Amino acid sequence: MPFPTHRPRRLRATESLRRLVRETRLSPAQFIQPYFVCPGEGVKREISSMPGNYQMSIDRLVEECSEVERLGIGGVILFGLPEAKDEQASGAYADDGIVQNAIRAIRRETPHLLIMTDVCNCEYTSHGHCGVIKDGDVDNDATLEWLAKTAVSHARAGADIVAPSDMMDGRVGAIRKALDASGFDNIAVLSYAAKFASAFYGPFREAADSAPQFGDRRSYQMDPANAREAMKEIELDLEEGADMIMIKPALPYLDLIRQARDRYNLPIAAYQVSGEYSMIMAAVRNGWLDCERTMMETLTSIARAGAGIILTYFSKPAARLLG
Repeated sequence: MPFPTHRPRRLRATESLRRLVRETRLSPAQFIQPYFVCPGEGVKREISSMPGNYQMSIDRLVEECSEVERLGIGGVILFGLPEAKDEQASGAYADDGIVQNAIRAIRRETPHLLIMTDVCNCEYTSHGHCGVIKDGDVDNDATLEWLAKTAVSHARAGADIVAPSDMMDGRVGAIRKALDASGFDNIAVLSYAAKFASAFYGPFREAADSAPQFGDRRSYQMDPANAREAMKEIELDLEEGADMIMIKPALPYLDLIRQARDRYNLPIAAYQVSGEYSMIMAAVRNGWLDCERTMMETLTSIARAGAGIILTYFSKPAARLLG
């Protein structure tokens, strides 16, 4: 047989060749760094299940955000740990709430940094669920008022993007209507459109102190087995006015990121969640995986699947490597 004319290895021979023909490219501007903001001053408390991540008071968070901006990272998303919790999730939508105060502080020091906020109630309710409890379950329609009030309070404080993560039906429409009525028609909504009831959220619940005190969230977060339903959820959120959509988690749902990218012509985000990060870091600490290579391979796979925005706890080390 004749020797093959085509030799794909020619373009793999050196790093400069591999870089030249690389199909998927990462940039720090694609990344969003999650932060957990807590009461106090001078607080930077490491999260045991998420090494390298912290619960931070506002003053320390502001310092971190300055570094995020220097690294060229696309922005931050804020999760709040309130001073106290109650059945009304009042800390979520209070004008002097932990996230609202953090937004103002960040805006003063880094006025051009993009600030995204998680709009949910689980960190603020005494029972740990994402909404109003009625007859042992979350009352969908009653919860919409809380979510709309929270989104408006975040916008008033200076957020650029509000990101509802609760998975209540109709939440995007309620938030969009409330924002527009309050004069915030320029504030974008990034919907956690396809958020699955995943086992990969465990470390986050330590980080955000948001574990439910009874039951679970399967009656409102999606069944991991359902792909067609995920596309339906995305379509409904777009009809209600979402500007961008998110799939969460990322690595177990790369197929759905690709389906969404092929189907919808708008920015698509994916959240490389706490369990994905912690799983990698545990293997790294045991010497089973190379940290930099695994980090970059997973981030590349998420981008290759079609996500133009990646929420990841690897934002800073990946940005330093890319820089």
